[in-house]
Amino acid sequence: MSAALPGWVERLAGELPAAGSAVAELLAGRAGAARSEGVPLGARAGRRAAVLVLLGPGDDGAGDVVLTERASGLRTHAGQVAFPGGGVDDVDGGDPVRAALREAHEEAGVDPAGVAVVGRMPALVVPPTGTSVVPVLGWQAVPAAPVVGDPAEVARVLRVPLRALADPAARAVVRSPSGWTGPTFAVDDLVVWGFTAVLLDALLRAGGLERPWDAAREVPLSSVTGAATRGAGRS
Repeated sequence: MSAALPGWVERLAGELPAAGSAVAELLAGRAGAARSEGVPLGARAGRRAAVLVLLGPGDDGAGDVVLTERASGLRTHAGQVAFPGGGVDDVDGGDPVRAALREAHEEAGVDPAGVAVVGRMPALVVPPTGTSVVPVLGWQAVPAAPVVGDPAEVARVLRVPLRALADPAARAVVRSPSGWTGPTFAVDDLVVWGFTAVLLDALLRAGGLERPWDAAREVPLSSVTGAATRGAGRS
């Protein structure tokens, strides 16, 4: 691991396998809950995708992460907040790392040459669609200003401070009708839930960045999904 990486990034990279296992367990619980709620599962089973978890030093030196807000006119996941990413295409040669970097370039103007890939999680099956997603961890020592690639797909690209995400006041859980609970984050006008929030929760913990917060604090699922016009995490 490069000595140029901050200690917390090195720690996070080393903890990726354990973090991936924790995410997989929580997603499996969500799949079971969706099944009991009568939500159709597996609409995109077999589809392969990748996301880039792009970290940088942040304006405060304590780190930030790149998130995108999807355009409000999309047929699926409209207005939700997600990591840059998408399907693994033929042009990627089947490589999820190449796919994550390509999608980050297309969606957020990220120059792959400026990204050090420091690790990846195993593929995670995301309910209810059944898409197999590989999270790729990247470090951008000299961050560039976020740029919206295609306005038809992406409304905003933001660098969100990790301190803001770790703020206990920004954290809560949502409960599904069957009782499954998952993390959610509220930072300014962004509401992050679903797969993106589950992944952020695990990464903050793995990097030693998590602060004690009230995991008994619940917000209605309707308040999270209803906020999708201003942002929510990809589910």
